[in-house]
Amino acid sequence: MTRMTSAAIEKRITEIKLELQGIGPMRPGSLSEQYTVCGKAGCRCADPKHPRKHGPYYQLSFVHRGKSTTQFIRAPFVPEVKRQLASYKRFRELVDEWVHLALQHSRLRLDELKRAASE
Repeated sequence: MTRMTSAAIEKRITEIKLELQGIGPMRPGSLSEQYTVCGKAGCRCADPKHPRKHGPYYQLSFVHRGKSTTQFIRAPFVPEVKRQLASYKRFRELVDEWVHLALQHSRLRLDELKRAASE
């Protein structure tokens, strides 16, 4: 892995900040399709040979401030929720990269200070 210069790190951090400003609505979590069996006698879902479950139903699950939450999302709103989930994922990637670069930058700065002190 190549080490970046201090200027290159600062430039990339500035780019990350600009990209973060453009992130729209977001939400954490994951979206899954659920299928259910209603249990009514004679229903298609109760057929022992070829059951056809009801669904799909879309379920959003996430943890926020230590609290696990699950909610159903109606089919017409699934595309918007998927966009929000993608925005949150990008947000987390950018923040993770920023922290990684900040640590590199701090290490470089400390090395510079050590060199200056030994001269």
